Amino acid sequence: MATRGAGLLTRREVHGATALHGRGRWRPSPYVVFGGLFWVVMSLAFWRVPMCCDFGQHAAVIERLKADLLHPRHPMADLPGAGSPYYSPYAVAQGVFARVTGLAGWEVVKLAGPLNLLVLLTGLGRFVKVLTPRQWAPVLALFAMVLLWGTRMAWWSGYLGLMSMTGNLAYPSTFAIGLAFWAFGWAGALAKSPRGVMAYVGLGALCGVILLVHPISSVAAVIGVVAFAASARRPFAGLWKWAATGVTAAVIAASWPYFSVFSLVGDESVDWIHRQLYTEMPQRFWLALIGLPALALRFRGNRRDPLVLMFVLDCAVVAYGWLSGHYTYGRIMGLTLVPLQFALAIELAAPRPWRRWRMALGGVAATGAAVGFFTLQAGAVVPRALDPVGFDQPPRWPGYGWAVSQMRQGDVVLTDGYYPTRSLPAYGANLVAPAWPDASLAEDTRNHRLQKVRDYLSEEATRAERTRIVRRYDVRWLLLSPDQKVPDEAVVVAWGPRTGEVLARVSGGKTDAGDGGTDTGDSNTKQPKTP
Repeated sequence: MATRGAGLLTRREVHGATALHGRGRWRPSPYVVFGGLFWVVMSLAFWRVPMCCDFGQHAAVIERLKADLLHPRHPMADLPGAGSPYYSPYAVAQGVFARVTGLAGWEVVKLAGPLNLLVLLTGLGRFVKVLTPRQWAPVLALFAMVLLWGTRMAWWSGYLGLMSMTGNLAYPSTFAIGLAFWAFGWAGALAKSPRGVMAYVGLGALCGVILLVHPISSVAAVIGVVAFAASARRPFAGLWKWAATGVTAAVIAASWPYFSVFSLVGDESVDWIHRQLYTEMPQRFWLALIGLPALALRFRGNRRDPLVLMFVLDCAVVAYGWLSGHYTYGRIMGLTLVPLQFALAIELAAPRPWRRWRMALGGVAATGAAVGFFTLQAGAVVPRALDPVGFDQPPRWPGYGWAVSQMRQGDVVLTDGYYPTRSLPAYGANLVAPAWPDASLAEDTRNHRLQKVRDYLSEEATRAERTRIVRRYDVRWLLLSPDQKVPDEAVVVAWGPRTGEVLARVSGGKTDAGDGGTDTGDSNTKQPKTP
């Protein structure tokens, strides 16, 4: 029996004249079977969940690139978009696809989910293959990665539990993690069998792309490459080749024309959002600690084991994020669990017979996976109609097709609703105040705009004050919750069928000279509108 690629090639004994025509019969490996089934199930699970959370942001990015590929506007507001880190190579490729096919941004994001999952699954297989030849290890690593988290929801971009996958499969973070797994496999192969310098340059180019696609995930990706480089038998012998990897990654990242990724170092604008990653850490991640004994065994056998080095360095970065107050670094916690999960999978993929300690470890792991699945993850793959228990289900946000059907591309909407501020830009609408920080817009300016929205919606606001705000920001629409009063000068056009929200039209206008607006740097030049 011989192995070839992801499957097995078996040769049957042949006799007589038929021996001249004996052929191998390909059999799929366990990972091809279970990975393929997982791809189908999770793609369907992802498709059944409506747009929610950050989906609208990423769809809005594609809409802006579809409108102007070289000079896209701000993803959520009628403002310049130069310097926005959302305009990555991944997003630009999606924008080109949208322009060629004519698909809407949200449709492209939906299609990206299965593609990202394919990159992730193939990368996982490659990564595990450089760690062990055990055929069941990738299968167990996959299930450990999606089940061994905790018993409290970790719904963050880059966190790959079953439940969170239903929301973030189409995000750049998932694509970047899939590429990171490919980079780990590439680095592991070079650590075992050094090659010419171009192989290291190619790895550096891949790391540079990861850095541009999702900067925070690239931190863990670089750590993984460093861990494999340090695990080589003679780590200093080819140091200059590994240096070529780093230089190439930096050159690729610095050459990207849409934004400077290095300007994001030290950015504190979203640290406050990520603080809860630390305060709720035990509940979110405790099941992954089942892999600690397996990781300890690897450390005992090899002090420079790549999974051990990866885990230690990831933990150091997470600790730095807590101590420094740069809580955004906590986003790599999802990848920090990978060494624990994969070490456990590799240990449990050992051939039988098992010793008692391994049987006990397997029992604890199976129990942990069951706890993770039935307390938190099951609703991701068990639809409500087939659910006999009542598992927690993925969020089902209301849609806003009823509202955008009344608008033109690029119209400005004033709203403070949680759902519409995160969903409306996906259809090409603009907000007065973006929901999320963005490097292309000064945070002081965004906060000023948020205050203007609050001022407009205040019960104490006069009609003259509201008119100034409408003209200043060229507002065409109000989207109000049922308990918010519709101004006398607004005309109600539609109501949300599910939420009861009110869409009202107002008369906007360009800013008059000497208006006195304080939003320095704002631009009210609108992109072309289409019916």
